[in-house]
Amino acid sequence: MKPVQQTKEAPSGDVFDTQKVRRYAQIMKEFGLCELNLQDGETHISLKSAVACAPAVVSVPAQAAVAAAVPAPAPAAPVADPPAAENENVKTIDSPIVGTFYSKPNPSSPAFVNVGDTIQEGKTTVCIIEAMKVMNQLPSPLTGKVLEVLVKDGDAVEYGQPLFKVEVR
Repeated sequence: MKPVQQTKEAPSGDVFDTQKVRRYAQIMKEFGLCELNLQDGETHISLKSAVACAPAVVSVPAQAAVAAAVPAPAPAAPVADPPAAENENVKTIDSPIVGTFYSKPNPSSPAFVNVGDTIQEGKTTVCIIEAMKVMNQLPSPLTGKVLEVLVKDGDAVEYGQPLFKVEVR
């Protein structure tokens, strides 16, 4: 009979430290992650969110051979339909990811776009959204004139949150 190989146990006697697992779940919720895979030697933890997520994922390496899968930033922000009372030519540019909104590339630079500026689809960067220490430049999904900036520099934004009102051409 072969001896049974024992797994290194957490201080509480569990194979996995439940405090750490809870913290990983909190991190997933905080950053909008759908899945989190952790491996340290022979120990492997895989957590999946019960909330529906986008099918595309990106692996992000971290310390101690940890990889986290996150929703990939959309190539262009979704465009929400304006309320019926508004002009049909007014659309919003929405956040494609959860993160922090930055209107300019650095504190001493001017904003990417201001009210009254003309923007071109795919050619004009309208802002940066920081997610998990990655700066994601958001190209305009619309061509038109910026009517209103709906968020302030440094604000936390959610997926699908309107960032700009644009009069499309």
